[in-house]
Amino acid sequence: MPLEEVIHARGHEHVRAEHASTFEVTTDDYLTPAGDCILAIEADRAPADFDPAFVAACQDAEATITFTIEADGHETVVEGRGDPDLEFTNDRSAVGRTSDYVDDRTIVVDAAFAAEGFDRDLVAALADGAEATVTLTVE
Repeated sequence: MPLEEVIHARGHEHVRAEHASTFEVTTDDYLTPAGDCILAIEADRAPADFDPAFVAACQDAEATITFTIEADGHETVVEGRGDPDLEFTNDRSAVGRTSDYVDDRTIVVDAAFAAEGFDRDLVAALADGAEATVTLTVE
């Protein structure tokens, strides 16, 4: 059975989701126009809050990690993989990457697409400030 972590956040008027290699959810309560990878702000949890069993499962290069974000009836699902170097220690931001780069914010590597690939109706809802639910699963 897959392990799961859920994050509640909200959109912001500056959500553009145009980044070509990353996507991010942050606990910050603001977003500047430069944050073109950020999908949602005011997240109620960060990687440092995740269950140790979930983290351990993600630290397997064979693990499939699925990032699902839903807002206002729109949803995007993106799959990537785990990595032994994933730390899940950041207390602010959760970042998905299309590359295999890992830092303390990284929650998934080799993602199928980045922010620019997210559903545009979803992005529009987030730009209108919609409440968002992010579900991370690992198996």
